[in-house]
Amino acid sequence: MHGKTVGVIGTGKIGRAVSSILLGMGCEVIAHDVKQSEDALRLGVRYVSLNELLERSHIITLHCPLTESTKYIIDADSISRMRRGVMLINTSRGALLDTAAVVAALNSRQIGSLGIDVYEKEQDGLFFNDLSSLTDGQPGASLPDDWDEQLSALGARPNVLVTPHSAFLTAEALHGIAETTVTNLKQFAQGGECANAVCTARDAQ
Repeated sequence: MHGKTVGVIGTGKIGRAVSSILLGMGCEVIAHDVKQSEDALRLGVRYVSLNELLERSHIITLHCPLTESTKYIIDADSISRMRRGVMLINTSRGALLDTAAVVAALNSRQIGSLGIDVYEKEQDGLFFNDLSSLTDGQPGASLPDDWDEQLSALGARPNVLVTPHSAFLTAEALHGIAETTVTNLKQFAQGGECANAVCTARDAQ
């Protein structure tokens, strides 16, 4: 990471927190936002045009809201202006990326690696429904008609990391984590089943 140029698109609370961490790693942080943040400038972030950010960055990370102007901000045209082999990260909103264009760029190696915590079609419940039972113990079982082949193919790539919309930095999210942790501890102390157990005691035997 040291010495790499990282482009941060969106310098709200999360974008600034990411920038601070990257600067601590010795990265050059350049940013693009419709409104410059005085806090980001004080950190040492330098604002540039979107074109310059795309052309110069070894890593591009998105932290902007989804609006009419930012939908598909990363499309075939913007990808063509990036460094070959760029690392692209999106933890903001899925539709900031034109997924089909990103897949094509992964195939051509224009994009070298991809990290996404959000997905263009995640509103269909892909990240929130347990689909593991569809094929458990049933090799070759038929998948439902609405199975997302594109997301499945992305997740299978060694240079792609997909997480289920777990990034956060809000008071509500922190409160939710604390509440869930306390509930789990109480249930465990009382000898009951934890509501958020990864596997039950029976499964572990």
